[in-house]
Amino acid sequence: MSFISALKLSNFRCYDSARLNDLCSGLVVLSGANGAGKTNILEAVSLLCPGRGLRMARPAEIQKNDQYAQGWAVAADVQGAGGQTKLGTGLDARLDKRVVRINGVTAKGQNALADYLACIWLTPQMDRLFMDSGRERRRFLDRMVFAFDPGHSGRVSRYDNAMSQRSKLLKEGRADLAWIKSLEAQMAETGVSIAAARLDFTARLQRACEKEDHAHFPLARIRAGGTIEELLSSAPALEVEDMFKYQLEQTRQADAITGGAATGPHKGDLVVHMAEKQMPADQCSTGEQKALLIGLILAHARLIAAERGAPPVLLLDEVAAHLDEGRRGALYEILQELGGQVWLTGTEESLFSSIRASAQFFDVKDARVKCHI
Repeated sequence: MSFISALKLSNFRCYDSARLNDLCSGLVVLSGANGAGKTNILEAVSLLCPGRGLRMARPAEIQKNDQYAQGWAVAADVQGAGGQTKLGTGLDARLDKRVVRINGVTAKGQNALADYLACIWLTPQMDRLFMDSGRERRRFLDRMVFAFDPGHSGRVSRYDNAMSQRSKLLKEGRADLAWIKSLEAQMAETGVSIAAARLDFTARLQRACEKEDHAHFPLARIRAGGTIEELLSSAPALEVEDMFKYQLEQTRQADAITGGAATGPHKGDLVVHMAEKQMPADQCSTGEQKALLIGLILAHARLIAAERGAPPVLLLDEVAAHLDEGRRGALYEILQELGGQVWLTGTEESLFSSIRASAQFFDVKDARVKCHI
């Protein structure tokens, strides 16, 4: 099991500096008023994994407003099976880019962080996941896939870059046809790989969902939706690649006008139903949607634990605020049984009274963090 035993923030969001020392491997509770800086701490933790963190922010957006001279930084001591590792990431003000350091040595890229820490999170903004556009669910799905397949992020980036180049060339109308065909071949190859990874992951996640106790968090039926995903269900990958290339060739004229491409994994979706009612998630009540989402996050955490032999770090922002007492108590029991480090935030400490003896509490007020004894 990997967990953060110490965390330090510098020039990060609302914080000049902050330290959290002697962190436990179990439940960590951050309580304080809205705007105190609780979510900023969770975001800092999320940036110790590859990607743009739970807010999907650009590096410059994280910088504390009055501290432009020195870039923001997040540093942590991570305890794992191999002992302690010092992870760090932040904005290099000279290069105007984010850098990653492991035990003081600059890493080639963010993906190196995946070897030391896995994080998954749930924020209030995600409560509308089933009501939002397919783009948000697609991002949510791809982030979950990436926890198992670090190469997935690279494939998505290569696909997006090839599609962007193709779109630009088609709009200009003067491109070499061989160049466009080369980009379409790259889109077909990477696009089919992306769709295949989504299909494989959703099948794994479905099996994990079915192993859960559904007394408080209902069983979800999930699948990766999309044209390429559906084709892969009935045809070999190479055949689907050829069909995708043909489709791209046939839609060049339309794509030159609209941009992007008429079909592809960038149009995919995560399709979710509530099994008990056989109802699409977007037609369920607000409470049912929240419970379905929590159930998916918990199943994902168990799947990571089974695959890696250790649970991920969970970041749950205001997760207990709209749960009734029964579901709240059940959630805390499941989190403790999972056995990993879990960061929870809330405006009222009373929401966590049932875990008062087993969790570590911090008060957050005016961008200051104090361990609550």
